[in-house]
Amino acid sequence: MKWQGRRQSGNVEDRRGSSGKGKLIAGGGIIGVIFVIAQFILSDGDVSVLQQLEGSGSSQTESRELTAEEKEMGEFVATVLADTEDVWNDVFAENNMNYQEPGLVLFSDAVQTACGGASSASGPFYCPADQKIYMDLTFFDQLRQRFGAKGGDYAVAYVMAHEVGHHVQHLMGTAGKVRNLQRQSSQTEANELSVALELQADFYAGVWTKENQQYLSEGDIEEALSAANAVGDDAIQKRTSGSVNPDSFTHGTSEQRKAWFMRGYRTGDIRQGDTFKEVLN
Repeated sequence: MKWQGRRQSGNVEDRRGSSGKGKLIAGGGIIGVIFVIAQFILSDGDVSVLQQLEGSGSSQTESRELTAEEKEMGEFVATVLADTEDVWNDVFAENNMNYQEPGLVLFSDAVQTACGGASSASGPFYCPADQKIYMDLTFFDQLRQRFGAKGGDYAVAYVMAHEVGHHVQHLMGTAGKVRNLQRQSSQTEANELSVALELQADFYAGVWTKENQQYLSEGDIEEALSAANAVGDDAIQKRTSGSVNPDSFTHGTSEQRKAWFMRGYRTGDIRQGDTFKEVLN
């Protein structure tokens, strides 16, 4: 991605110089918390969803100087966030809506949010209660090393755009509507709603990529698709347990995630992203 020398968002809070303090969400990486985060998003920021899974331990507060590589990564994600601001401000304006820009919090090890405490094991997530995205950037090392993603800067950009997609869903009221539907649904139906919500966030990531394509470098789309492939429910379950249980899916298969990202990228039209109509039929 061509990002050097461009505008960086002012909505970034970098807490990586110190670790968090307090109770942490228990979990085993993206695998252990993927369902928790999905349920939390669908609850529209219900703090109790995260608090129910907090561990009893606490982390020690430590301060350190960021490395040159860490500083560069901070500049990169600030540029990506700025690009999402530019695109979604325009898209919302075109549809007679007002876009409220989300915040981005970079942290190491653990963090306290308006939605409860979380550890780096949670992976990147969006907190509707404070409209902020939380990321420990070491997640992307895990994505590459444990789940076979190619890596590259656009894998990071894709995940960020996906989380911004959840913010878009929050602003549009989609997450709240899904939460209400879940309350009236069986567990299987609730999981299907969760899948539709996640695939729509992938679609929005594709829309953003389409609108931001002047900054793409060769191989960026492949990096995004590799990341999407790595975090499909079927790929994760097969890699961690050797078997696949479709009824337990909450984020969609690798093929679904790639397909909806590409639909967003090809159309660039938010009206083409009704994942609920297609996934639930």
